Amino acid sequence: MPDPRLLLLSPGDTVFVLRGAVEAGETVALEAGAAVMPARLGLGHKIARAAIAKGERIVKYGAPIGRATEDIAAGAHVHVHNVASDYTPTYALAATSEDVAR
Repeated sequence: MPDPRLLLLSPGDTVFVLRGAVEAGETVALEAGAAVMPARLGLGHKIARAAIAKGERIVKYGAPIGRATEDIAAGAHVHVHNVASDYTPTYALAATSEDVAR
């Protein structure tokens, strides 16, 4: 049974959404096995429900939101560093990140 801090929004999703922060070093139970968090992740961040191969679709809310740009291990953080959005061009994400840093 998955950790109660994980939320599965739709049965076909490939990611869990964190219901709250998970600290670095904490172990999180997945459906099959567990993962140790290498870094702190906050509320709303996504982790892989199971291993996701490079090029596979990332599904959240029962809808594809992007594709994996690299192999993603079960329980690993799923975010802009390893997902190409199906909706926002990469150059727009980079510009947004720079704007936020200013």
